[in-house]
Amino acid sequence: MATIVVFAETRDGKLRKAALETTTAARRLADHHGGTVTALLVGPPGVESEAETLGRYGADRILVAAHEDLATYLPDAVTRLLGEAAAGAQVVLVPGTAVGKDLGPRLAARLGVDYISEALALELADDALRLQRPRFAGKVLEWLRLPLAPAIVALRANAVLPQEAPRAAQVEPLAVVLDERDRRVRVREVRRAASTRPDVSEAPIVVAGGRGLQSPENFRLLEELAEAFGNAAVGASRAVVDAGWRPHSDQVGQTGKTVSPQLYIAVGISGAIQHLAGMRTARTIVAINKDPDAPIFKVADYGVVGDLFEILPRLTEEVRRTRAQSA
Repeated sequence: MATIVVFAETRDGKLRKAALETTTAARRLADHHGGTVTALLVGPPGVESEAETLGRYGADRILVAAHEDLATYLPDAVTRLLGEAAAGAQVVLVPGTAVGKDLGPRLAARLGVDYISEALALELADDALRLQRPRFAGKVLEWLRLPLAPAIVALRANAVLPQEAPRAAQVEPLAVVLDERDRRVRVREVRRAASTRPDVSEAPIVVAGGRGLQSPENFRLLEELAEAFGNAAVGASRAVVDAGWRPHSDQVGQTGKTVSPQLYIAVGISGAIQHLAGMRTARTIVAINKDPDAPIFKVADYGVVGDLFEILPRLTEEVRRTRAQSA
């Protein structure tokens, strides 16, 4: 019977969507192999109220580490806590967020085992974890085998849709004692852009723009389309970010954020390999470009050749009309 440990990431004492994705992935692995799922929930006092949600998404056992100093990510302390939770486990899953990608390698170094990021699919074999991930800027997908020593893996954001699988979870508060070694590295401040939209790496729909928009003011067309969808984020190509049109937090690509939304709409983006590396694993890709030979069309599921300034307003209106009819 496999034991799968999940790091349930929180922000401001609340579970992030990525925590539900990782818990869902762990539950599916456990169900296929008769295993159990243990989730480590870390945060400030009061974070224990989130334990019920983890049980609803498939955690059998929830370890709660509540401490005022854990209100923000404390790398050394969380690595130690996760290492203790992982004792005897076969698999440890962390989210493919900035925190998860920092925590995974730290834990692997602590335990002396391998670590793999950007996993898209997971399977348990008798003596190893098989996982799929993109390689060579997303041009190919490879399957790897990690020994269960344990296998430590970061799951790419949006690779798994959160799905409820309710359990009567056992909640165990941990007696958290922190010393100076746990406080060697601290997050002093978290700065967030003033936006009500989801983060581009977590949004189910991403509307991204490139130089074809001609000026930063024209990004309002993408903002209006994202608003029409209601749950969409606005992304940007590297060229746009380098030009100062959009903040780096919006950049999608090899030197920006890697995204795997349900729907990715590329507007005025030619499709340089650097950009494709960050979005080609999206479920459905729609490209809008006036150049019929643009490389973006080679990876698009649907392509529209034409003037984006004519297409976007009509598309936005159609999305609004369709959502209004279904409301």
